[in-house]
Amino acid sequence: MLTPRLAILLTLPPLLWAGNAVVGRLVANSVPPLLLNAMRWSIVFLLLLPLAWRLLRQPGPLLRRWPYLALVGVLGMGCYNALQYQALRSSTALNVTLITASMPVWMMAIGALVYGVKPTRPQLLGAMLSLVGVAFVITHGELGRLAELQFLPGDLLMLLAIFSWALYSWLLARPPAHMRGEDKPAWNWAETMMSQLVFGLIFATGCAGAEQLWTEQPIHWGPALVLALVYVAIGPSLIAYRCWGQGVAEAGPALAAFFVNLTPVFAALMSAALLGEWPAWYHGAAFALIVSGIVVSARRPRGTS
Repeated sequence: MLTPRLAILLTLPPLLWAGNAVVGRLVANSVPPLLLNAMRWSIVFLLLLPLAWRLLRQPGPLLRRWPYLALVGVLGMGCYNALQYQALRSSTALNVTLITASMPVWMMAIGALVYGVKPTRPQLLGAMLSLVGVAFVITHGELGRLAELQFLPGDLLMLLAIFSWALYSWLLARPPAHMRGEDKPAWNWAETMMSQLVFGLIFATGCAGAEQLWTEQPIHWGPALVLALVYVAIGPSLIAYRCWGQGVAEAGPALAAFFVNLTPVFAALMSAALLGEWPAWYHGAAFALIVSGIVVSARRPRGTS
């Protein structure tokens, strides 16, 4: 059941990720994208360290569960961001946003194929409403512009990014036996996040190193970059991932995925605010359609309790 608390929990991540997209564009010329990703997770590591020191001091439970933790760490904190940043180099913001809007479809597909969770009719209708809402945002209300889209090399990378995030979310919601029940480790939320981060950070750092070998793009330090790093570490990383993990565990990946489509709406509103523009009619229409998709998808099919 979608409660107000759960709705807020799942709305915070797309709001913070929208800010991440805006901030990332603002500092695009100051730092290479994969290095920015590695730096943000390095800061998160330092922030979590005082709260999760016990995990690193007594690594036995971590090492016994490393295959699962390495998989979720690489998928959620390494692959998704790395693939997304690379996709933006050879694709367009329009294509990337549209592909991201397919998140509910991928969530339902993985649920059906891997976990045997078949999508319901309300979920399919909700996915359709949500996709139309995102289309309103990215086309500025002119849906005919969708016919002008062209497939670009980066689109495949973005599809892989969406797949990795969908699988990551399902792994959080359906962990193996040693991560639940009586066998579940007695970790607090910071230790749980750190158990994934130690593996995701290794992957992100490796990607950043490879990026430097290929591009050799310098870093231009300044107050704006420092503030950007603080924001992307605390907001889109620490707070958003904490809320997403808890929200997915309570609502399930299929329903949670619909909230991701609020990201382009929030990003468009933030960009308009930075330019001193008022929200347009299509922003309201998109928000209404996406929220309708969320509400419809949360409905229980008839005959269920």
